[in-house]
Amino acid sequence: MKITRLVLENWKNFRTVDIALGGRSFFVGPNASGKSNLLDSFRFMADLVKRGGGLQRALSDRGGLQKIRCLAARATPSVVLEFELERGGETPTTWKYRLVLKQERSGAKQNIVAQEQVWEKDKLILDRPNAEDLRDDLRLTQTSLEQISANGEFRAVYDFFGSFRYLHIVPQVIKTPEVFSNARTTVEDDVYGIKFLEQVARTTPKVRASRLARIQKALQIAVPQLGDLQNSTDETGTPHLEVRLEHWRPNAGRQQENQLSDGTLRLIGILWTILETKELIMLEEPELSLHPGIVSRLAPLMYRVNRTKKETSQILVSTHSPDLLSDKGIGMKEVFILSPGREGTIVKSAADIEEVRVLMETGASPADAVIPYSAPNSVEQLNLFE
Repeated sequence: MKITRLVLENWKNFRTVDIALGGRSFFVGPNASGKSNLLDSFRFMADLVKRGGGLQRALSDRGGLQKIRCLAARATPSVVLEFELERGGETPTTWKYRLVLKQERSGAKQNIVAQEQVWEKDKLILDRPNAEDLRDDLRLTQTSLEQISANGEFRAVYDFFGSFRYLHIVPQVIKTPEVFSNARTTVEDDVYGIKFLEQVARTTPKVRASRLARIQKALQIAVPQLGDLQNSTDETGTPHLEVRLEHWRPNAGRQQENQLSDGTLRLIGILWTILETKELIMLEEPELSLHPGIVSRLAPLMYRVNRTKKETSQILVSTHSPDLLSDKGIGMKEVFILSPGREGTIVKSAADIEEVRVLMETGASPADAVIPYSAPNSVEQLNLFE
């Protein structure tokens, strides 16, 4: 299943967002423009269905509805998240899920569901608040989506949101997992790589060997001397990654993850996640720790690895790297520019911005067309000693 359209109202930095999404999307903008906050709308839905506590915990983890609601919203009290979904295959279908949240004006001032709707194709199959909600308003503190007893007609939507993966691998976490041994992170909820080696080790041997072989083949484009990538377990049962790096010595030694560069580890983690995930992946600044020469190959590398799977994932990437966007294989409809302003951040497709579209149509790379357009205002003021 894929998300084909995202609509947000009063979500964090954004007064309104209405964008069409394809199989791959790059969100570009200056620091503090809201790239992470945009991705967090997807994470919010995943947290709502995956973690105990449902809607109220997903809100609480973000500081409550007041912290989520856009500061520029003023008189508009509600927050809207709407997703249009499409499932292909032999029996294609479309879904739309709409959730409107608000805070009660009196009483306990709870965060409640002001509206929840689900469409399958053109048929409205859930519309809340309903008569039961009006008889017992405590029901509005939960979504029907998070309740197994209530989401039977649209379980496919529940399963889809629960399959989302967000990744922001920190190489030092992989190198020294003992420092985080008491972290309450599960393999499924791991964001920073705390459980990455465990995740690799618990995969079935056949699948694990296949994935590591594909990652090794892909990595050799960026790290030619890398070979024989595999996992191992030491005498204490601790999992490791091992790789043979070819160099001037005829019998090159093997190196474990704590001897690999941060960039190599980060790249292995990203490619593993792409191979493992069937649905939607959110990658936060994947260019970090990587050499610019490798970053320039990252977009086609991720695309190539994704296409080796039976089911390709939808990939959302936040970035402000000119090297990552230098690949001319990235289409203008795949790039979204975030422009902050006094009334919130505006999100536009590169195809809808005439100056950008003209440049790309005449052969400019996304980096050449987009990065200057998305640069922060008055950036020259950072030259303090000029």
